Amino acid sequence: MPHELPPGQPWPIGFAATCLRATLYILFIAALAQGAYLEARYFPEARFSERGFTELAESGLLAIAAALLLYARQALRQLPTVTLLMLAFVLSAFIREQDAWLDAYVFDGAWQLLVTLVIVPCLYLVIRARRRFLAEFAAYANSFSFGLFAAGVLTTLIFSRLYGRGDFWEATMGEHYVRAVKDASEEVVELFGFALILIAVIELTLLARRWYLARRAG
Repeated sequence: MPHELPPGQPWPIGFAATCLRATLYILFIAALAQGAYLEARYFPEARFSERGFTELAESGLLAIAAALLLYARQALRQLPTVTLLMLAFVLSAFIREQDAWLDAYVFDGAWQLLVTLVIVPCLYLVIRARRRFLAEFAAYANSFSFGLFAAGVLTTLIFSRLYGRGDFWEATMGEHYVRAVKDASEEVVELFGFALILIAVIELTLLARRWYLARRAG
């Protein structure tokens, strides 16, 4: 039946599969770091701007994460309220990343309006189904995916903002303060946080698929 709670124990992940996924994630993170390095070294005209690798990669990571959450919710029909709340966050972050384009080509403050249009109805639906949400959250909270997602959110919303404060970098660099260094550091930390969120969503999708197959087999 659609939108049932997941079974208690999905099929386990083998050690070889875990090692393979860990290797792929390491290569993925390394590729992002290398991309940021190449941007800084060879593309000074677009360095850490809306046209640069880092900003475009952040938008791409969030777009892929949103598509996977839609797949887990609509196709696999697992954790519908949890994935809805996660989708609201990911879409809001994606819209926020387009703020410069929206302000320039739509109107100033367009991203705030769009984020509100995403957040409010999603929160309403989750609150309305709060008992179901709590039951789904209990099934999801002990997973590897949840830990990664929480780490990604803390990295992007808390750490990158505090780490990127001008006061911190002025105190660190003193009279040699360069704003470009501060901006680059903040953007790369944010890129890493979004990468963690995407990996968490990939793990959620794989978990949801195991639940989906376990239900069909049972």
